[in-house]
Amino acid sequence: MEYEKIIIETSKSIYRYLLKIGVPPVEAEDIVQDTIHKALVSIPNMKITYIKTWLFQVAINRHRDLARRQQRIEQIPIESVQLIGAKGLDEPLLRKELQVEIQSILGKMNPVYKHILLLNYDYELSYKEIATVLEMKEETVRVSLYRARNEFKKLYPALTGSKTPTSKFSESKKS
Repeated sequence: MEYEKIIIETSKSIYRYLLKIGVPPVEAEDIVQDTIHKALVSIPNMKITYIKTWLFQVAINRHRDLARRQQRIEQIPIESVQLIGAKGLDEPLLRKELQVEIQSILGKMNPVYKHILLLNYDYELSYKEIATVLEMKEETVRVSLYRARNEFKKLYPALTGSKTPTSKFSESKKS
């Protein structure tokens, strides 16, 4: 029973993640359904500490398989970006404007950087978990996250005309 609960809770996060990386909603639902099915079939062999990471990896691999099959060359625009823990944005209009700006920035970024930023900030995955999900070395994730933050910082002022980015993606984890 505990496995099923974790799978269902994680499937909601996977669906949101797929939308954020530009997967159409119908395709995202199919990928999540395939992921849940594979997880339920594999439950006896799973370790509880790795379920979330494993589910993300299954979903991303399924998305890659579908993309290869459909031979899509162009990037699909990001459907939705939601801020988690946005502080000081009490008015929904300001929050929506910031979300649109972040969508635009992420849409212009290297896809690997976009994935790493979303997995790290939105889904709070560790470097090790991101490395597993994206099939990279942990050190590569660290370097790529650093570069992604720098790229985000460079792109943000270009959109708003401001000199200092205010998004949580541009903040360092000093707190």
